[in-house]
Amino acid sequence: MFSRPLKICASLVCADLLHLERELRVLEAAGVDSIHIDVMDGQFVPNYCLSPDVMRAVRRASALPMDVHLMVVRPEQHLEAFVQAGADVLVVHQEATVHLQRTLARIRELGARAGVALNVATPLNTLNYVLEDIDLLLIMTVNPGFTGQKLVPATLRKIADARAMVDARGLPVDIQVDGNVSFETAPKMVRAGANWLVGGTSSLFNPKWSVAEGVQRLRQVAEEARTK
Repeated sequence: MFSRPLKICASLVCADLLHLERELRVLEAAGVDSIHIDVMDGQFVPNYCLSPDVMRAVRRASALPMDVHLMVVRPEQHLEAFVQAGADVLVVHQEATVHLQRTLARIRELGARAGVALNVATPLNTLNYVLEDIDLLLIMTVNPGFTGQKLVPATLRKIADARAMVDARGLPVDIQVDGNVSFETAPKMVRAGANWLVGGTSSLFNPKWSVAEGVQRLRQVAEEARTK
């Protein structure tokens, strides 16, 4: 279960975008593994967020990898733009694209790692015939669209089921979790099988502590969960 490396992904939407370069320097110094870019179109989720322009700004300022979460309808129409903007991992929602396998294959053709995200209520068996086309599986642990939500408890079982599913086929798939990844919930997520943690207002970007303290503590509780 714990053969995949642990990664801390900083949710850029929770950072101070007015001082983007400064925030990136802080995240680099804190040792985050990647920048998590949430893209919202106001249709798939009731909110708007980030764009290829922001990604290009991030790429000019930092060499940190970018994993990009497309919360948009018909994501297959936008793959080239986001890969060209610097996406290292491009994640599309199973619910948002009609021809999922074709979309995943195209992401890989463009040179990025291919990921699929599942909303809370979407069952894992919808991925039965595309698992070999996936590099990363993003399990939403809240309903997407807004920060500051509480964990949906049933998603912990879903993480465990996802890990069992990919391990049973011997696939090198990373499992990412996004939504209320806190110091209290992260150990449960890791024990269930997640190895990429998206840190937002619940852990990394909180006025009660510095980003560096948040990264250190999140990594610590996650690593401890992997060793116990």
